Amino acid sequence: MTAIDPAKLQQFMGKMLGDMGAAMGAALVLIGDRLGLYKAMAAAGPVTSVELAKRTGTAERYVREWLAAQAAAGYAQYDAVSGRYSLSPEQAAVFAEEGGPVFLAGAYDVIAATLRDEPKITEAFRSGKGVGWHEHDVCLFRGTERFFRSGYNQHLVKEWLPALEGVVATLERGTEVADVGCGHGATTVLMAEAFPNSRFVGFDYHPPSIERAREAAAAAGVAGRCRFEVATAKEYPGRGYGLVTFFDCLHDMGDPVGAARHVRESLAADGTWMIVEPFAHDHLHENLNPVGRIYYAASTMICTPASLSQEVGLGLGAQAGEARLKDVVAKGGFGRFRRATETPFNLVLEARP
Repeated sequence: MTAIDPAKLQQFMGKMLGDMGAAMGAALVLIGDRLGLYKAMAAAGPVTSVELAKRTGTAERYVREWLAAQAAAGYAQYDAVSGRYSLSPEQAAVFAEEGGPVFLAGAYDVIAATLRDEPKITEAFRSGKGVGWHEHDVCLFRGTERFFRSGYNQHLVKEWLPALEGVVATLERGTEVADVGCGHGATTVLMAEAFPNSRFVGFDYHPPSIERAREAAAAAGVAGRCRFEVATAKEYPGRGYGLVTFFDCLHDMGDPVGAARHVRESLAADGTWMIVEPFAHDHLHENLNPVGRIYYAASTMICTPASLSQEVGLGLGAQAGEARLKDVVAKGGFGRFRRATETPFNLVLEARP
């Protein structure tokens, strides 16, 4: 056995202590989010545990310990002189500003789902079988919507759609849009709000998500031009769509090539397929970074099992990269493909017949 380098061991142990603290603290973030503790702190300014408990209708002794943990994690500020806790503007943006550009509290529902579903994924490692999206804990569906919605709010209408050739003008004139794998409908509703002359239909194979999407459309006042139906990516109905969108779902599909073929058949002759995927380079070593760490973990627990649970089971994974995605699109019958734009978390791809 190779001799251990004490300095390297100490460095690695420091990393592990940080990772263990983050893992232990995940449940505390969920508690703070669900009980409104972060939002109350952001609204109140510096508070004591007694004041925060009173504002949120919670038990002070638990709140006292929770606040100490938040301060130790660097998730809150503590003033030793006054004994009060507060959120900096940056901490408030991350934990309290629902739907804001850097809101991350919703991601902790996804983290909770991976822990609750660990026995299923462990068994899948043994059997090689898949675990369908619908088989996961309900936390996953809620967390996915809340986490991704922040990015969609920030980028979809202002940046991503304008990066596509002629698409905004088409939407403004009026066209039919299919949002495939729509989940809870966040993207469908956003587009319907922005382009009142167009008609939108969201498709997802998961009935509870479709019900939630219908509620969201009604609450936003766009139900008249935005509907939702249960359908798969290879079987959704309709022809002549001016725009078909796939947000963070192509890599989850068992047969993405089959889905691409169906998109090609459903598009108008001059239509556009917009594909938003997790950002990834084409080679594994280029993805060994903090963003890749999150995406590979999610891919192991959610995305790859979802694909392996379906026909073909290609298993692209959340870090497929542009080259593999281009190959899928080309095999589906598309002649033109380009990267329209990107963020540190997303690839925005444009495909045309």
